Amino acid sequence: MVAPAAGSVVLVRFPFTDLTGQKLRPAIALAYAGRDDWVLCQVTSASYGDPRAVEIGEGAFASGSLSRLSFARPGKLFTANTGILVREAGMLTADALATVVRAVIALLMDSLPDADRRSDG
Repeated sequence: MVAPAAGSVVLVRFPFTDLTGQKLRPAIALAYAGRDDWVLCQVTSASYGDPRAVEIGEGAFASGSLSRLSFARPGKLFTANTGILVREAGMLTADALATVVRAVIALLMDSLPDADRRSDG
């Protein structure tokens, strides 16, 4: 079982939609959610034109790496139990993690009505 920390890039077992198999995919551990669950952010090898995608290159890692230039997708969040985390591929730098978290926060803030937005966060 993997015991991630915030900023860990982990490999997660994702099932195919027809449930005939699964594939390992990277994700960034953002926050512990209790009971061995983590809030994760999807990582892909393409930005898919997502203006909020955060580039995750070699310089984003304090240790470890991914095999290619990748993108964190702030709009693709999910909660997963540590039981489906296969291994840790690396650890982001504090600055890289902060960039991803700020992109997630910006996405959420943009969904608020104008009167409820605050610029101090």
